[in-house]
Amino acid sequence: MRLATVTLPTGGTAAVRIDGPAAASGTAIPDVADVGALLDRPDWRAVAAAADGPTAPLDDLGRLIPRPGKVACVGLNYRAHIEEMGRPLPDHPTLFAKFADALIGPQDDIEIPSTAAEAVDWECELVVVVGATLRGADRAEAAAAIAGYTVMNDISMRDWQFRTREWLQGKTFGNTTPVGPVLVTADEWQPGPNISTEIDGELVQQASTGDLVFDPADLVAYLSQIVTLRPGDLIATGTPGGVGHARKPPRYLAPGMTVRTTIDGIGSLQNTCVAVDGRGRRAGTP
Repeated sequence: MRLATVTLPTGGTAAVRIDGPAAASGTAIPDVADVGALLDRPDWRAVAAAADGPTAPLDDLGRLIPRPGKVACVGLNYRAHIEEMGRPLPDHPTLFAKFADALIGPQDDIEIPSTAAEAVDWECELVVVVGATLRGADRAEAAAAIAGYTVMNDISMRDWQFRTREWLQGKTFGNTTPVGPVLVTADEWQPGPNISTEIDGELVQQASTGDLVFDPADLVAYLSQIVTLRPGDLIATGTPGGVGHARKPPRYLAPGMTVRTTIDGIGSLQNTCVAVDGRGRRAGTP
């Protein structure tokens, strides 16, 4: 099953079920504003499967899960990337977090503030979407609690990220992190297909999502030992090699560039970088 949040021509949003990867429209799920609200229902699978509401075009996709309770992120999780850097494989996941204010829709602009415009980097990531409340889970329980998967570009302000040993400050600038375009349920898609990033049409990252050191069930189980995971929580599983900061010389994003982030079998994010001032205002905005 494929699920999305669409912006309606009449205003507002709706969760929709998409019947097939080539569909141009989705079937509205009655009285459900977004995929996050759908996952809050214990019977969400049955509700989505039974939906027979009006069709809604997919040309204006909204934020898939507008206000997730948690956005957990993992660093150093692609085996080939770690080995090519000459580092040992980690014994435990490297964790950091984002706040919901960082998230944008799959077609929204990435805002680059003047206060952090010097080292803006890209990171394509597979995202696990939690579909049930979970605490202290084993691997089998964790796997069963995965609703499905989506795509993220973990846009990172590297100069802020490395000001200290903690990464949060460079990872959660407002309106920078696209997520979507759809959630594909775990019975329809599993890690293995390719993930990639293109900058203005140039391929800069590509890897297999099956190359994770800690796979989705590992990460859900591990995080559930720390916090209670709830429906709609997001877990970004790390990025492969090819980020701009690691290049020689380094390469970064700038206003006007277009970033396309794709996972085969899920879909693509397509976002344009735009300049804003330190208060998040675009040029000409009072």
